[in-house]
Amino acid sequence: MEKILVVNAGSSSLKFQLIDMPWDENVEQPVVLFEGGFERIGIENPSVTYKWNGNKESLELDIESHADAVDVLKRLLIEKNIVSSLNEITGVGHRYVNGGPEFVKTTVLTDEVLEKLEGTLDFAPVHNFAHIKGINGFKAALPDVLQAIVFDTSFHQTMPDEAYRYAVPQHWYTDYKVRRYGAHGTSHQYVSLEAARVLGKKPEELRIVTAHIGNGASLAAVKYGKCIDTSMGFTPLAGVPMGTRSGDIDTSILDLINQKEGKDIHTLVTELNKNSGYTAFTGHSDARDVRSLQAEGNYEADLALRIQEKRIVDYISSYYGYMGGCDVLVFTAGIGEKSYLTRQHVCDRLKEAFGVELDYEVNKECFGTLQIISKPESKIIVMVVPTNEELMIAREVMAQKKIHNR
Repeated sequence: MEKILVVNAGSSSLKFQLIDMPWDENVEQPVVLFEGGFERIGIENPSVTYKWNGNKESLELDIESHADAVDVLKRLLIEKNIVSSLNEITGVGHRYVNGGPEFVKTTVLTDEVLEKLEGTLDFAPVHNFAHIKGINGFKAALPDVLQAIVFDTSFHQTMPDEAYRYAVPQHWYTDYKVRRYGAHGTSHQYVSLEAARVLGKKPEELRIVTAHIGNGASLAAVKYGKCIDTSMGFTPLAGVPMGTRSGDIDTSILDLINQKEGKDIHTLVTELNKNSGYTAFTGHSDARDVRSLQAEGNYEADLALRIQEKRIVDYISSYYGYMGGCDVLVFTAGIGEKSYLTRQHVCDRLKEAFGVELDYEVNKECFGTLQIISKPESKIIVMVVPTNEELMIAREVMAQKKIHNR
């Protein structure tokens, strides 16, 4: 077994899991030893919450940077007897949202790689900058440990050019690498593999639509084990409406608002990223709050949810046509795993055209558990598969360890 630390650094956060990973998952199963997250790093009232052996604790902290958070994590691992020495940690896996055209698969961290990562900031400025801060912190803390960068965009690299190219001036693509990259690739890959496993099939035998619906949301068409299309674009702004993001819009609207309100392009894109989606209709970005307002009869909350559900169905329908059918529809992430109403409303819209038959009772009882929620006669199997990006990242680290024999 190898102790692999999985890290996901945000602009003011740092999530982590320490996983005891076997060399062969057919013989032994991975075990999460320690997990948690730092919040509000570099702003007021920073804290950390962590769980181990059924215990859970939270601490208020006096930290100013991701490097400080790394130091606290190192201390906690020893204090809570998770490891007797940091030397027990033999691999680190870092989540990285968008590696651009340079990074198309999991990459072992080196000084040269770190320098090249600085050139990816244009593709996801907030996310990638935060990831680099986390990488620097752990590189300094564990300099002799194999560390691997796992890119959210890697799984989408199998898309054909007709799916990832935009019909824009050629030099935008050649000079600035403007194309569809997608996101949530690690999640889409994990749940498609898990769905195939549960059904006793090989991924190469199935046409799967994966719906990662959380505060950020994306869908992917996975045909015979390979992603051939996805809803997010050059950045995570594209696709279906989300908690704070608009999803797809006519970009001429930006010119109109610029003329009417004098807002520059940066301000307008920020509004599409931060003040749109659920937030634009209700002032709330959390789906649970929006559902509560809907239940109270709030029309704007109801409309926000209907718009999102309609757009989700749009993507599923187009992927059905693109793949020549669909064998499995997978719901995952916070809303996909826990909102039976979202699943029900989406599937009801798919019933007439595609023969989706949901088992309403099973669906209603399913809350964050792996389950088939369609009836046996449904022409598309509908499943809930809880995502596990951390485990997928740990697997990628193990694969690199085997390659590099470390």
